Amino acid sequence: MNRYPTWGYVLIGVAIALAFLYTVPNFYGESPAVQVAAGKFTAKVDAGVLARVEEALKKASIPYERIQFDAVGVKVRFADSDAQLKAYDLLNQALNPDKESPAYAVALNLLPASPNWMAAIKATPMTLGLDLRGGVHFLLQVNMEEAKKKRLEAFTAEIRQQLRDKNIRHTGVTREGDSLRVRFSDAAMRAKARDTIAAAVPDLTLAERDDGQGGMLVATLRAEALKTIQESALKQNISTLNNRVNGLGVSEPVIQQQGADRIAVQLPGVQDPVRAREILGRTATLEVRLVDEEAMRSGNHTGADVFPENRRDGVKILVPVKRQVVLTGDQFINAAATFDNDQRPAVSVDLDPNGGKVMRQVTRENLKKQMAIILFEKGKGEAISVATIQGEFGSRFQITGNFSPVETTNLSLLIRSGALAAPMEIIEERTVGPSLGKENIERGFHSTLWGFVAIVIFMSAYYALFGVISSVALGLNLLFLVGLLSMLPTTLTLPGIAAIALTLGMAIDANVLINERIREELRGGATPQAAIHAGYERAWATIFDSNVTTFIVGASLLMVPGAVRGFAVVHCLGILTSIFSSVVVSRAMINLVYGHRRKVAGLSIGNTAWK
Repeated sequence: MNRYPTWGYVLIGVAIALAFLYTVPNFYGESPAVQVAAGKFTAKVDAGVLARVEEALKKASIPYERIQFDAVGVKVRFADSDAQLKAYDLLNQALNPDKESPAYAVALNLLPASPNWMAAIKATPMTLGLDLRGGVHFLLQVNMEEAKKKRLEAFTAEIRQQLRDKNIRHTGVTREGDSLRVRFSDAAMRAKARDTIAAAVPDLTLAERDDGQGGMLVATLRAEALKTIQESALKQNISTLNNRVNGLGVSEPVIQQQGADRIAVQLPGVQDPVRAREILGRTATLEVRLVDEEAMRSGNHTGADVFPENRRDGVKILVPVKRQVVLTGDQFINAAATFDNDQRPAVSVDLDPNGGKVMRQVTRENLKKQMAIILFEKGKGEAISVATIQGEFGSRFQITGNFSPVETTNLSLLIRSGALAAPMEIIEERTVGPSLGKENIERGFHSTLWGFVAIVIFMSAYYALFGVISSVALGLNLLFLVGLLSMLPTTLTLPGIAAIALTLGMAIDANVLINERIREELRGGATPQAAIHAGYERAWATIFDSNVTTFIVGASLLMVPGAVRGFAVVHCLGILTSIFSSVVVSRAMINLVYGHRRKVAGLSIGNTAWK
């Protein structure tokens, strides 16, 4: 009656072992480390950089514990801070010979000190939030009106181009507020223009109006198009911010959308808000210039500006370009990875009206010649694309070449990074010191510990052996919760610690219900085996209902940004672990004690006994 099948005990044992395995790394502490990340948009951290770091450290006889390469960059761990500081100075000199324009960001860091085999199975400590580790928090407001304005200006140029190509006469295309107005003196031309614009620019809704001066078309953005513009602006700004944060050497930054038009940036471990603000506000600029092909053939670069080309094969090629600037970065509206008509990877580019006009004229006059896109960062320029002009184009065109799909994605990001999709303003800034973060951890730990001790004392005194079993299950519940928080990509915050303490108090409620139900069965004359079985079976419905309603409330809190979400995540996970530990695990332990006996004499639960 009160026995699980063997596989049930095995399943519980595996769950406990995994929880213990993923909880242990939190007690290893942190090792001093040096992190190498890309300091420029065009710098790549790859296996070659890893080899250079290893070679430099071995040549200088600086011992290190472990070196690894991941999505953030190269990370090297050391046994003490002295070796860390020596390596920091060495790698700065080895990787950045040009001090005026460092290609790589070398930063001091702290990384988990857990063994290699634990890191290999992703057994890492919990990610601590800003309020526990210290650092800087920014809340950025994205100006969506500017993003919408840029898009409407691009559509203005597109409409003019389409009407010119179709030989449709009009008296002007203007932007007024959130709409575009195309005026006509001929109703037939207006009808023809409506079909042409609807086919060429499907993101616009068209309406015909008469204002006393002649007919006109009023074009407004569709709701779906407006939503796409807003989402694209946020996504592009977040991508750009992620690249900029690499310059700070932050290993676990939190950059996420908050609401419809805000971006929250948390930089744990950063204590210099001025430097952080400078990095977030950093801008790279783009220029489009014609390649000086005469200088390239002759090798005489007099009268030309020369820039290195960023090539995937690593070959160093200098590209001489003419000094006249065709376009600048602020004239690029958008860039996206795509495929051309031959299904080759390409980059689709949108320009503003002025940029489209200039591009049309330049490409018409320079067919079959080369054009370069130059990225300037920290005063240094680099050619990120050199392509041959295959035809006349204006506000919309494609860049093709010997690209891979990954390279077109990176190139589109680089082009967009010349200017943010929409300007941003810092509307909130907070700095949390490391000492305060440490104090928060200690206080949270002690409050949880003493709360747990108080529950154990009460349960053991009131329910005797059943109370002890409930307390062990409660301890395993805490183990499961910490293990889950370590396994999942979640961040533990101070409200999260409060949720852990609340979870302990709520979890014991289930065992109280079960124990009281067993008492009632014993008082009613049921045998011990029947009382244990009935206690769990009849208490389950109440436990399930109460936890489901609480989980619904916790899930609704997940939609609230900020600290409340950190509380809600731990709260919801705690409900799941509580049900498992208080019902399944505690019953397994009681089954091990009583389930194998056909008869149980002298069963006692607190002040109620059966003889």
